[in-house]
Amino acid sequence: MTPTGFYLGRLLSSPRSRETGEALHYAPNDLLTHAIVTGMTGSGKTGLCIGLLEEAALQEIPALVIDPKGDLTNLLLHFPSLTPQDFRPWIDADSARRRGVSLEQAAEETARQWKEGLAEWGISSERILALKNAAQFAIYTPGSDAGIPVSVLVSMESPSLPWEGNREILREKINSAVTALLGLIGFENIDPIQSREHILLANIFEEAWKENRALSLPELILQTQNPPFQKLGAFPLENFFPEKDRMDLAIRLNNILAAPAFEIWREGAPLDIPSLLYTPEGRPRHSIFYLAHLSETERMFFVTLLFSALETWMRTQPGASSLRALVYMDEIFGYLPPQKNPPSKAPLLRMLKQARAYGVGLLLATQNPVDVDYKALSNAGTWFIGKLQTEQDKNRLLDGLESASGGLNRRVFDKQISELGKRAFLLHNVHEKEPRIFRTRWAMNYLAGPLTRAQIPALNELAGAAFSKESAAPAETTPKPAASLSDFQPVPAPSASAPPRVSAPDLPGSRTRPAFPASVGEYFLPLNLSLVEAFDAAKLPLTDEDSQIGILYRPALVAVAQTRFLNRKYNVDTLITRAVLIPNEEVSGAIRWDSYFVSLDPDSLGETPAPQARFIPPQPPLDKARPLASLKRDFADMLYRTLTVTARANTALKVYAGPNVTSAEFMQTCAEAARAARDAEIDKVSAQYERKIRTLKNKLKREERELKQDEEELSERKWEELGTHAENFLGIGRSRRRLSTSLTKHRLTQQAKADVEESIEAIEDYQAQIEELEAELEETLEEIRDRWGNLVNDIEEIPIAPKKADIFLPVFGIGWMPYYLVRRGETISQIPAWGEG
Repeated sequence: MTPTGFYLGRLLSSPRSRETGEALHYAPNDLLTHAIVTGMTGSGKTGLCIGLLEEAALQEIPALVIDPKGDLTNLLLHFPSLTPQDFRPWIDADSARRRGVSLEQAAEETARQWKEGLAEWGISSERILALKNAAQFAIYTPGSDAGIPVSVLVSMESPSLPWEGNREILREKINSAVTALLGLIGFENIDPIQSREHILLANIFEEAWKENRALSLPELILQTQNPPFQKLGAFPLENFFPEKDRMDLAIRLNNILAAPAFEIWREGAPLDIPSLLYTPEGRPRHSIFYLAHLSETERMFFVTLLFSALETWMRTQPGASSLRALVYMDEIFGYLPPQKNPPSKAPLLRMLKQARAYGVGLLLATQNPVDVDYKALSNAGTWFIGKLQTEQDKNRLLDGLESASGGLNRRVFDKQISELGKRAFLLHNVHEKEPRIFRTRWAMNYLAGPLTRAQIPALNELAGAAFSKESAAPAETTPKPAASLSDFQPVPAPSASAPPRVSAPDLPGSRTRPAFPASVGEYFLPLNLSLVEAFDAAKLPLTDEDSQIGILYRPALVAVAQTRFLNRKYNVDTLITRAVLIPNEEVSGAIRWDSYFVSLDPDSLGETPAPQARFIPPQPPLDKARPLASLKRDFADMLYRTLTVTARANTALKVYAGPNVTSAEFMQTCAEAARAARDAEIDKVSAQYERKIRTLKNKLKREERELKQDEEELSERKWEELGTHAENFLGIGRSRRRLSTSLTKHRLTQQAKADVEESIEAIEDYQAQIEELEAELEETLEEIRDRWGNLVNDIEEIPIAPKKADIFLPVFGIGWMPYYLVRRGETISQIPAWGEG
């Protein structure tokens, strides 16, 4: 089997003939133009697709697999040992009982059947073991914890892409997310231009994502009632979408949040495409999404969000000329219809048109050709056509093929499709001159049929796929904040355990703003918490008797540093921002700067205080310019000593990356570079050997023709010699002439015999040379694969330190931290009005 092709089966000379013995190999890169698989139930469609996925795994190509019926859970059932014990847990007990055999007998029969079937197709246990080790297999179950649950609502939060420069991508993602969400609550045939529900929710998403703010479902529901804008288009909000109607929409959305069954949708692994395609170590993944337990509406919701997440990830990747990832959907009925526009259709159409440029191939299957939009599939370059249910299916398929391929011999295709048997497929590939007919090979995975949700935990355990809530949550570090939102400072004596309280007539601080030298910068932190949010953050109940009576500013040391790391050799050009906020009373002695890191946008800092604010005057060392200058130098020195970024380098592959590229992404890039170099070398070496082998085969054919001629001549000589003997025996002719003739005939016979033997020896020699070259080619290709495979892990991590000249401090000085002054009965409390993030 050629190392660069998918081994799918053997060619047939006609739809119902036996295999010719010639293997069918399919080029992986042909999937960049996408592939469609169609055939009725029992045609072998699922077996063919599982074979394609097996071959993709063997070539370390990751895959996302959408499994609406549960058939593709079989992708985890690969048993290199092929023992009955391997098969026994997955045998259908009812089927065995109906056949009158025990589970042990059924397991033995199945193991024997699989062993014989694989041997017939030239597939060894070693190849099954290679499949098992080639990728990590796992089953995800959105809406259920039977497998690995999926937190789909995470995909509705703010994406990692900045708004500027990515508006088109993010608006498409918003459009898909809103359409899917509205579909989940019962809206059908949603038009993003005509639907005011869609327009409202899309604008709410856009407002949040422009500011890189997460938009959770609870927040979306609240903003549906009270949007963060007053106009939509030319109309006031109230005219475009009255408050009463907005409340109705909010209630429908809230039903999702309130329903106990939907709780599981908020837990589990996020729809993070890089994590679904590769492990942190860079090993490819085949992630199977089991949807058999979901309703049609829920399936549509999930599939739309998955394709949307995939599209957003894809659009952030560099272009690729080889297959980077495979996306397989087992049944597209209802997701790409010809007349309707369900939520899934728009992202699917964009993927079909654009995915090729990013190295992503789509493999779509259906048993209902009548219900598929063939105009949408005009970008599909490969069609695998199996036995069809009805003439209507066949005619609809031929109509679509004519439209998609730009012309075909309809009569020939019609005849061939009509005669297809089980596991026989017609392959129409735009990258090949002629269509071909083949029978699919035996699957390496055990095809147990659709498995139940109850069997999924055992399947994931079999594959070593585990999930924990801890592993799903991104690692977060929580540095000590300069002023914790639950840390209240009373007036006048500070206390960390209780809210500050003063007698009603006395207010802290002064209305007069302290004066500083011109060299000292002053920065006002924004009041980014409403009074309600401030009380929630402080874990205090807000009652009707509580009232805000003013704003108080407390002094702190604030600094924002921007450090640039530049190293062209290792492709590093990174800007790291560090901000600190230290309350005045904690600025003393040697400061542990890293204990006060906060998330602070310098653009959010203002130059003027809130109206009618009061101020607490700063205390040493914040009240003088010289100590502040010394602190500034100390902060810059700390950054110079401690800040580094890590570059990654694979010198052998000439691949370099800065800290913005994760280890998994770098490993993936190295793997792609190695794969491309490996394929190029394999193509070159294979071509060299194929020329030699072709030459020898031509010589072999000539020698075989000569052998046939020599054998015919030997046969003639023997007959002539036999005739001469007969003359001698009968005494015909003179005795001397008879003897001479007899000797001559004998000599010619011996010469012809020698010619035959010489040809046989030459044929054996050519055959031996061919076998030797083929073995040598296989050894050479194995050495090439091993060599390039080993180079993938030859990764070096290089720490990059900054230059002092590349450390900038655009913000350094007095940071005024705002607090709400709230009357609570007979006392006044100070509650932080600024919150990190």
